[in-house]
Amino acid sequence: MARYAEGASVPAERSQQEITAMLRRRGATTVVTGISDDTAMVAFAMCGRQIRFLLPMPDPAYPEFHTTGTGRRRDPASARVAWEAETRRRWRALVLVVKAKLEVSDSGITSFESEWLAYTVLPDGRTVAEHTAAPIAQAYATGQVQDLLPKALDRGEPR
Repeated sequence: MARYAEGASVPAERSQQEITAMLRRRGATTVVTGISDDTAMVAFAMCGRQIRFLLPMPDPAYPEFHTTGTGRRRDPASARVAWEAETRRRWRALVLVVKAKLEVSDSGITSFESEWLAYTVLPDGRTVAEHTAAPIAQAYATGQVQDLLPKALDRGEPR
């Protein structure tokens, strides 16, 4: 099955601009995008929250860019084209995520706060996801996780 936005031709810069425009139209007071070698970032302030979303960038050295699906070796120019295509695809996927999160919160399906909770920046500079990932993993590793259904419902008994 093809991945979302496989073969996208929209330049990464245009996807960044689209995200910025969407956020500004919805009331973001600050929007910042940045790119390092291995990570892109979209950060914004909206609804009294600071949000930071990190997008892992593909490593140009990944073998998938240097060989074809049939195992043939790509020349350096073709490997670069494959890497650029994956970069474009990831940015398009991020456009989809941002658009979907804004739409469901605008529509009242969820709240802005709950939809963006994992990406909300806390006073120590970490996001909620960064702050809670280790304790949640520990809870699952030790089996100290609450059951999804109360025991009475699990047995089919009325509440």
